[in-house]
Amino acid sequence: MVLRLTNEQISAGIWYIGLFNGIGYERTQSKMINRGSSFTFSANISVDGCTVSGLWGPYCNRAIVPVSCDHTAVYEDSKNIFDASSHNQTAESNLTCQNSLEVACSRSSELKLYSLDLTGMIQFLKIVVKDAQFNQTISGNSTKKINGTLYARHGAIPSIEFHDYSVDIVKSPLVVESPKIGRWYIGILPANGTRITGAVGNNNINSDLCYSLDWEVFECPAGKAGPNCTAKTYILQAIPGKNPSPPDFHYLPVDGKMSPEAAKFPLEPLLSNSSGNNSDIAWTYFVLDIPREVGGGNIHVQLQADTTLTYELYSRFGGLPSLDTWDYYYANKSSNSNGSLFFKVYDSSDEGASFYILNAREGRWIFGLRHRVLPIGISNLQTTMSLTVERCPNKCSGHGGCKFRMDDSGLSFYSYCDCDRDYGGFDCDITIVPHSDLPRWTCALRWISSSCHVPLTWHVLQSVALIASNAAAILPAYWALRKKAYAEWVIFTTSGVSSALYHACDVGTWCVLTFHVLQFMDFWLSFMAVASTFIYLTTVEEVTKRAIHACVAILTALMAATGATRSSNIPLVIGIGASGLFIGLVIEFSTTLKSILCSRRLNVNMIERWLSFKVWLYNLLKTIRSRFRWIFVLVGFILVAMAAVSWKMESTASYWIWHSVWHVTIYASSFFFLCSKSLR
Repeated sequence: MVLRLTNEQISAGIWYIGLFNGIGYERTQSKMINRGSSFTFSANISVDGCTVSGLWGPYCNRAIVPVSCDHTAVYEDSKNIFDASSHNQTAESNLTCQNSLEVACSRSSELKLYSLDLTGMIQFLKIVVKDAQFNQTISGNSTKKINGTLYARHGAIPSIEFHDYSVDIVKSPLVVESPKIGRWYIGILPANGTRITGAVGNNNINSDLCYSLDWEVFECPAGKAGPNCTAKTYILQAIPGKNPSPPDFHYLPVDGKMSPEAAKFPLEPLLSNSSGNNSDIAWTYFVLDIPREVGGGNIHVQLQADTTLTYELYSRFGGLPSLDTWDYYYANKSSNSNGSLFFKVYDSSDEGASFYILNAREGRWIFGLRHRVLPIGISNLQTTMSLTVERCPNKCSGHGGCKFRMDDSGLSFYSYCDCDRDYGGFDCDITIVPHSDLPRWTCALRWISSSCHVPLTWHVLQSVALIASNAAAILPAYWALRKKAYAEWVIFTTSGVSSALYHACDVGTWCVLTFHVLQFMDFWLSFMAVASTFIYLTTVEEVTKRAIHACVAILTALMAATGATRSSNIPLVIGIGASGLFIGLVIEFSTTLKSILCSRRLNVNMIERWLSFKVWLYNLLKTIRSRFRWIFVLVGFILVAMAAVSWKMESTASYWIWHSVWHVTIYASSFFFLCSKSLR
């Protein structure tokens, strides 16, 4: 997969690139042997750009002309297109931005770029192209028609396909209402082949278009915003929480009247008392800045009223929200942005609401509260608001733990919910295995009240089969204990117990330890049980058996830790056990063989050497035949064959039955192999 973003699509800031694999419609069991398709992947991220920030283009040879705001200039020319009175603004609230180059020229069909940085809450931005003309002298009575487009885009380079605003350069100025904070790119693109009517020869002449630009920004006084600058605006102060790493914050108005320990603040004393347009609806704005160290966190908003909640809340990143322009909103429990992937409502009622803006980017967020104008001094309402930035939404719904990681720069965190086995989703609120499908005895384990009534369902039967089938481990464990083979007794007993606990966790019933620990214990002890069956069949001294057991334990532990579900583990474990049996037999008969090979007469008489070897081989076969009870060996191999068939028959739908058969047959085969050893 290749993801390619060009400069028309890339904006400044932190980018997150994720590869996601959904759980699908059915829960997939963590099968003992994973024979399904799997893949590994690596990611290579490369960024190609110009080393000089003021250049752009495929060859980095085109300049971006920066322009700046002159906050001391006051526009006084009433004849100019920028008429402050037409926008109900006073002269003191206007800031004039002018291009430092009085005259600029653009080639035909070539985009010329300018950049402007906005740092405050702007009411509107106006840009006009003036004195547009050709740099080519046209003789006679010919007329010329100037065509071109003015583009504007926030945070990225505009183009014909990608832009936020566009106007014809000769028809009207470009007006951006409530522009976002940050860098704006302004582009002027003359039309291809500007037409000159009445000229001799070709009517389409490619000529440079020259012009001058005027920039003007209208700002409200401090503490004011919105239409006619009548809405109150409050800067919220970030109060660090108790968690230093990763940090979390809650926000309070900067007025010195509230304790930093307060988690919420009242709204009524802060509301605007005028709408500015003879309406009974007003706006109040709250501004908060999310620092880089908590970028990508989740903004938690809570509203709570004494009676009925009558406020609407609109949010926007980098700019003032309105009824026409917003990123997320909450009006009531039936009208909000809950359909968005990055907005989640957890509690909604007539009296309050609790919702999250997920993965909020760093920078300035502005919340606009839309409300009725309350009479001065009269307010029987009491509504509180809480704004916090949290790492994991809804504290992972109580069904998981919040994990976080730091990026390579060491300056940014990203967090996620590590859900319990029977829950999923980004906030662990999706029940993968419904509680109603769990066995009755899990009520006690989950500390549910005595009124827990769980129906006996098909899933219960599957869970019981997978867990109870491990009771077959009692057979080899009992035989080992009876023969005082204590090492084998411990291995078979713990193998059956760990397998039962692992499958109890796997089906979503109860996890006594973490899933990965239980999985490792199950596979490791299963490997040890198979290998120990082979080692038990030898009659070497206990010192030698302990050495073989130690080697086998190390090898099987590495296999279980590095890839427990690999299909190749089964032949490897059988090979390790068979090697242990072979080594034991070699050690047992090595003394006799050594006496034959090292005999003095061996190098003298070839006939006697051959006869001695035949006697040794006959005694070896006789010993092996008398060492085992072959009827038990035959039954053991039959059970191994049945276990292989059940392993082959496993699928997602029939996993529970065939894997239960696997438990019974594999432990029963170990029991018959142990019984096949004769003590004669």
